[in-house]
Amino acid sequence: MSEIPEKASGGVVWQSSPPGSIYDYIRVASFSIGPDGLVEQWSRRAVDLFGVTAEEAMGKDPVEAFLPADQREHGHRRVREILDGKEWTGLVPFRIPGDDRPHGIAEMYVMPSETPTGERAALCIVVDVRALRRIETDLAASQAIFGQSPFGFLLFGTDLTVKRANRRFATVFGGSADDHRGRTVHDYLNLPEADRMTAALRTVLETGESVTDFEIVGAAPGSRDRRHWSINLYRVHSGSGRPIGVAGLGIDVTRRHSAAREAASARRNLALLNEAGARIGNSLDLEATARELLDVAVPGFCDLASVDLYQGLLTGDEAPPGRWGNSHDVGYGGSAELRRVAFASAVSDTPLRADERHGPDGGCRGTEPIQVGAVHRFPFNSPCAGALRTGRLRTVPGADGELVQSTLVVPMVAHDTVVGLVQFSRTKGSESFGERDRALAVELAARAAVCIDNARLYRREHERALILQRSLLPPGDPEAAGLDIACRYLPGTAATEVGGDWFDVIELPGHRTALVIGDVMGRGLRAAVAMGELRTAVRTLAQLDLEPAEVLSHLDEIARGLGAPIGAQQSRGHKSRGPELSEVYLATCVYAVYDPVTRRCTFANAGHLPPVLVEPGEEALLLDVPPGMPLGVGGEPFEEVEVELPEGALLALYTDGLVESRDHPLDEGLTAFRRALTDPARPLEDVCDRVLTSLETGHGEDDIALLMARIQGLPNEAVGDWRLSREPRSVGRARELTRTQLKAWNLEPLVDTVELLVSELVTNALRYGEGEIRLRLLLDRSLVCEVWDAGLVQPRRRRAKDTDEGGRGLQLVGLLSSSWGSRRTPRGKTVWFELPLPDGEGAAEPTVEQLLSMF
Repeated sequence: MSEIPEKASGGVVWQSSPPGSIYDYIRVASFSIGPDGLVEQWSRRAVDLFGVTAEEAMGKDPVEAFLPADQREHGHRRVREILDGKEWTGLVPFRIPGDDRPHGIAEMYVMPSETPTGERAALCIVVDVRALRRIETDLAASQAIFGQSPFGFLLFGTDLTVKRANRRFATVFGGSADDHRGRTVHDYLNLPEADRMTAALRTVLETGESVTDFEIVGAAPGSRDRRHWSINLYRVHSGSGRPIGVAGLGIDVTRRHSAAREAASARRNLALLNEAGARIGNSLDLEATARELLDVAVPGFCDLASVDLYQGLLTGDEAPPGRWGNSHDVGYGGSAELRRVAFASAVSDTPLRADERHGPDGGCRGTEPIQVGAVHRFPFNSPCAGALRTGRLRTVPGADGELVQSTLVVPMVAHDTVVGLVQFSRTKGSESFGERDRALAVELAARAAVCIDNARLYRREHERALILQRSLLPPGDPEAAGLDIACRYLPGTAATEVGGDWFDVIELPGHRTALVIGDVMGRGLRAAVAMGELRTAVRTLAQLDLEPAEVLSHLDEIARGLGAPIGAQQSRGHKSRGPELSEVYLATCVYAVYDPVTRRCTFANAGHLPPVLVEPGEEALLLDVPPGMPLGVGGEPFEEVEVELPEGALLALYTDGLVESRDHPLDEGLTAFRRALTDPARPLEDVCDRVLTSLETGHGEDDIALLMARIQGLPNEAVGDWRLSREPRSVGRARELTRTQLKAWNLEPLVDTVELLVSELVTNALRYGEGEIRLRLLLDRSLVCEVWDAGLVQPRRRRAKDTDEGGRGLQLVGLLSSSWGSRRTPRGKTVWFELPLPDGEGAAEPTVEQLLSMF
């Protein structure tokens, strides 16, 4: 029959039932019995049920044909009752004709009927009991699954309305199961989620493709809690394959979703902590460490963040920045001074002031934004000041109408010391901070605080080391008469920038200069301390104007006295070999004295590498200076070598770190060094740079010190030298020579002072000295006057008594000169004084009180 429905009167739609209807499932068949008790009609379904064709069944006695032999008598009796007009329903065993054993059990409904002639007949409806029982079992199972399922179950019709709901669904959404018939998903979900669900239902209904683990979010009636459901959808068909709707099975996965979210949060937090451990604190710089913290936190943990550090910590204040509950944490205006050192935002259109307020209840910030680098205070009653005082985290909600949803105010605590404050903020729309987030914020702040505190300690120690190193090296660019000087120093320990190598340029009387270079064996701060002691001793000995060999001999004695007694190590668990033994300090050193008048330089060497001299137009050569033993060994004298240095020559003093490396022998390093000095006419600074860049120094293995000097002797016209006889008139002669020379040098303003002082020194040489008298004037950056004689008695300045007629000459020299002194010479002594040139700053004129104090 046609599948097209036909509309009858009254609006009833008549439609043929295709194969596969309910009747096929329950296996219904029919046949009729005539007045003679024989089969008169046999339906096709009876053929399918009994397996007997109509030809085989027509005209047969159904009792004899289909009932077993032991049931036939009872069967004939029932047939007679039926033909008498009695209805009957019951279970009847049946067999296939030709087979004596029962084939099955049929439920039979027999209805009496009449023929057109009024005779008695019967219509029999037969159902296969096994199929019926199977259907009943399936229905019972389906009902049990549907009704007793712990999951919500809905059956949607083709119009996407609810046709059936189970008890579990009704328990969640209220009412009875029947109350939900006819509803749609829009009755349960908000509009966006309902539209998503409707689209999924329509897709399943149209395509037949199932949808699994379709997640929707909503809330049960009367509850604000967001629930997560996982929905499985599949299309339902009739027995003929016609779609009749969509079945939906819903599982509440809120806990699973929360657990997954917690697990994801835990993984994220662990990843953040791992990243923090790898990225924070690599630079040992306070500001860089703060920026590294924000690079980790934004946007992985929050949307906005800022770091404020105590101003005292940044300026190198020795006092702890802040301890929990201490009064110095809070200034008169609230907190102590802090500086905003870092700010980060993951929101592109967020201004800096997005983290500047927390609401009207005494928020952490004022109305004006705090710029990076600004110094500020937090109000006393603000959460930020409270967090700094207590050392505990504060959670501050955002105000209505602001971008920030909430902020975690976390003090940065290291070793019970608060070093600053970090603030993590999340904007509206982001997930709120949870307990795990608070713990993570404290952990991030603590890690950064430890790194910042380490950076603070490093900065402090680094600055101390630099102060020490700078105090041990000549300040700025050293200057000397008759020398153009350039120098370089590279410590082998980059962490502290201090080492055991040193050089020095010391001005000596008579415009002479002492050039010193040395190397304490070892490296780092320990070697630097020993170097400082030796350098101080060198400067002290140089002021005594001793010969270079004598200076090294005294240094050797000093070096042997340095170091801590080994017996002092007993407190640290070391065995002592006697408190009289000391830790040995060994050092090498070259001490040279250059006289610009004669251009002669006297060298003495204590185990150091030889100086290098480059004469104009010649190759660089190593000066043959006897090396001697290192300082601290003792027992051996030091030798001196005097070398005349030509004008324009280049003298280089250096330490072994420049030429010695584990990659090549010392001879190769010395050869390469000499080769790098082949163009000495270039500016000294360029020569130094070329040496350091061309040599494979292996910097970092040892300290490097380089001192270079270009020889520029005093010109003859800058020297006045005269010999005077031992007679009183030599005093006047000295005054006359002095006056003439000073006028030739255009130093008329100094004539009167120099004449007076020269007359005093020459008079003393006549009165207390011996032999011939020599007067010498030297002009360079200052004016030096020297008076030589053969006497060995050194002059001594003393205060004359009121009754004394003399004894005030040296007092006058000390008042009118910038410096004065005396030194021994191979043939006697030299008394000298120095005056600044008129265009210099000059020495202060003596006051009347100072002049009168001499009398």
